[in-house]
Amino acid sequence: MEKTFSTAVVTGAARGIGRAVAAELLDAGYAVVLADLDAQQGQAAAAGLGEPARVRFVAADVADPVATAALMTEAASVFGGIDLLVNNAGIMIRKPPEELSVAEWRRVLDVNLTGPFLCARAAAPYLRARRGAIINIASTRALMSEPHTEAYTASKGGLISLTHALALSLGPEIRVNCISPGWIDVSAGQESLRAADHAQHPAGRVGTPEDVARALRFLADPRNGFITGENLVLDGGMTRKMIYV
Repeated sequence: MEKTFSTAVVTGAARGIGRAVAAELLDAGYAVVLADLDAQQGQAAAAGLGEPARVRFVAADVADPVATAALMTEAASVFGGIDLLVNNAGIMIRKPPEELSVAEWRRVLDVNLTGPFLCARAAAPYLRARRGAIINIASTRALMSEPHTEAYTASKGGLISLTHALALSLGPEIRVNCISPGWIDVSAGQESLRAADHAQHPAGRVGTPEDVARALRFLADPRNGFITGENLVLDGGMTRKMIYV
């Protein structure tokens, strides 16, 4: 198929940050392949974007190497190639360490860390042909923690390390960067948030999925091709704030 659009694959795109990223990239002129394990919500998200000629949904478990290979093959087949991979899919299981099963630990690591590796590996030939980019969505949990988040925190710390490793292995043809969001409220309108929730942020407010999407659009832009191997912390300044009791 003759190339018509730059093409982005966004995992975990059925809701929240992933859906906002898909909308932002669509606005930037990309054709977007939304991938998610939740087929019903993913199809609804794709339909809601309102650009059927430039949007495709593919149901996929990113922890499955067969599924990730099929996802990239379909994306390239439908739109002629891949220019951008956004590894956003992630899950959290919050339990005390003594209660977290090994199977639960492994599932979180499989989705949050092995998944981005599998997606990057499967997309690499297509991205290399277009001198494309990979952007991973990690978390400030990689830099600071709350109790009972061991699997999630470990997976996001690994994802930041995977980012700079891939940047060296896949460069210069493919740039690889990471965004670590802090508190991003994915509810509509932020009605459930308190004034204190916003005030504790040096930026004066809790973040939104659109904040992440705009930062990602900047990193994806080929004009910013000198940026690779980086982790952009996007948290309203919270990791720079000293807190004393």
